[in-house]
Amino acid sequence: MANNGFTTTLVHSDRRSTVEHGAIHKPLHPSSEYAFADSRELAAVFQGKAGFTYARQGTPTTAALEAKITQMEEGVNTVSFATGMAALNATFFTLLREGDHLISSQYIFGNTNSLLSTLAALGVEVTLVDATDVANVAAALRPETRMVFVESIANPGTQVADMKAIGDWCREHALLYVVDNTLSTPWLCRGKDMGAGLVVNSLSKYIGGHGHALGGAVTDTGLYDWSDYPNIAEVYRNGSARGWGLTQIKKKGLRDMGGTLSADSAHRISVGSETLALRMERCCGNALALAQALDAHAKVARVSYPGLASHPQHRRAGELFGGRYGALLGVELIDGIDVFEFLNRLRVFVLATHLGDTRTLVLPVAHTIYYEMGPERRALMGIADSMLRISVGIEDVQDLIDDFRQALESM
Repeated sequence: MANNGFTTTLVHSDRRSTVEHGAIHKPLHPSSEYAFADSRELAAVFQGKAGFTYARQGTPTTAALEAKITQMEEGVNTVSFATGMAALNATFFTLLREGDHLISSQYIFGNTNSLLSTLAALGVEVTLVDATDVANVAAALRPETRMVFVESIANPGTQVADMKAIGDWCREHALLYVVDNTLSTPWLCRGKDMGAGLVVNSLSKYIGGHGHALGGAVTDTGLYDWSDYPNIAEVYRNGSARGWGLTQIKKKGLRDMGGTLSADSAHRISVGSETLALRMERCCGNALALAQALDAHAKVARVSYPGLASHPQHRRAGELFGGRYGALLGVELIDGIDVFEFLNRLRVFVLATHLGDTRTLVLPVAHTIYYEMGPERRALMGIADSMLRISVGIEDVQDLIDDFRQALESM
């Protein structure tokens, strides 16, 4: 497997492990509980031996998906969750304590921003910085800093964090570095290559890819020395320190918080992941062509897309993502155009809140997913009232360009 490419590894992942009857996919295991012929074996699994007891803490189906995510990120282990937000909750709430300090990019998903507000209300100090420059992260360091968090590509402004430099800085200061890799996916870049100790992916998005299953994952890259982390409970400080952090995330996030991924969703995501590279290649190509067309339109004030030479992090994105730039656009219309009226005239674009679907999705950002954030925070993130977020799908790109143009020209 080590010599196989990204897609070959995913497509053959299930069948190269033990699968009944020669099946090419791992089967669904919907059972809630798992029986044992030997009571000592039952106790051993509860005490840390590999195995399954109660589905809240995982099933053979979720384990198969986790193996695929680990392969994608080239990590050491992965824990899956019901949603990407459940994965983030488990990471923050199980590893941070009252009085700890978290440095986070200010360019983050609206729900993640809300989650950080909840953390702050519970006594975790949160400092938001412009993470496109490592110097801003370094300036926020305190003695009680425990963790640094960034998104690889920001949603919806498409700012690209100074990920590699931040990873190097975190390693120098023995800090836990967490990267949300959802928008770039492991196909464009791996969090491990950025120096991240933990990588979070919303599996609901590009990895699942078809808008029919929710899921999230946390992957341990093996780069962080958990023996240095003070917030690991004594009960999990057994054996090699390499697994301590993810064990605590799994036990607290699944057993205590109940953020469990269903077997059905795990199976859907696992099958969808096999075409990740194919879909991302198409989505990224479509996004670049659409961005270039809209950037040249007289009724478009601004297009935020890392693939455009005008983007502040264009060169960095090209280096980090191998000459591809993701599939998310931020588009602002000129003054005088009613955003809602414009959206209602689109025919191919789908008015929906989601990312990473095979269909192209669009919504007015300030009025929907970032509404609760308020105008001051939106301004800090570069979100104008006229901004549209476009998640580009796999349609024929000319249909997308023509649809946007006809809606603009009919205004």
